[in-house]
Amino acid sequence: MEASELLKKVRKIEIKTRGLSQNIFAGEYHTAFKGRGMTFAEVREYQYGDDVRDIDWNVTARHNHPYVKVYEEERELTVMLLVDVSNSRNFGAVGEMKREMIAEVAATIAFSAIQNNDKIGVIFFSDKIEKFIPPKKGRKHILFIIRELLDFKPENSGTDISLVLKYFTDALKKRCTTFLISDFIDQHDYQTSLSVAGNKHDVIGIQIYDKRDSQLPNVGLIKIQDLESGREQWVNTSSGKVRKTYNRWWYERQQYMTDTLQKCRVDSISIATDEDYVKSLMELFKKRGVR
Repeated sequence: MEASELLKKVRKIEIKTRGLSQNIFAGEYHTAFKGRGMTFAEVREYQYGDDVRDIDWNVTARHNHPYVKVYEEERELTVMLLVDVSNSRNFGAVGEMKREMIAEVAATIAFSAIQNNDKIGVIFFSDKIEKFIPPKKGRKHILFIIRELLDFKPENSGTDISLVLKYFTDALKKRCTTFLISDFIDQHDYQTSLSVAGNKHDVIGIQIYDKRDSQLPNVGLIKIQDLESGREQWVNTSSGKVRKTYNRWWYERQQYMTDTLQKCRVDSISIATDEDYVKSLMELFKKRGVR
């Protein structure tokens, strides 16, 4: 992508997504993703009803009277985006390209994060870790992230969600609010790594898919290509059996994703490329905010 064209796209996404985060998501984001860490604030005298586990025994011994530790919530969060940059994101038959919606969703979350003074970082992944952008604050940092979202060229073409979850869990020691953004077209089993990551971090799954991913059109004999493997083959889409087999494959893959996210207690949403992602994100934020 030429520099001038890229700059225009970055600016367009910034105007749209920053406006959304300021006018629509600011309060919802803050409520949905509160600080989860607790930091020591002070000690005070024990009062009836206090948890005995909070007693500071050193101070209690010095004063010969029970004192308890008081903690306060850490408001500042570290937000991580785990973004799928495999070749399947370059598909778009209904609505916009998956990669374009992924960029907008990620940018909206990023601007919402800095509205709340949170740090934001990104890991781009295919079937390898393509790039790690450490968490930082500020508009300049987010514009760099948006440029990468739009113009990043991965070395590999496949998808391995388990790999990025393992890498992320090892790399980030402090608890993070984490958005896994992918079409979830993955042949690997990622339940174990998702469970481990979910126990350490607050993980949210966001599936971006094209409705043509789920079904073949009835248009006769066509050549199709697997964008991740590069393999091509001719398919007779006028065959009801062929279309049914493909639909079954999609359904089973979706069922695995849904079951895995639920078993690992991971909140998630699925957004088609011709749908309004603003509505879906609002529903996600509100769902989490009422807990």
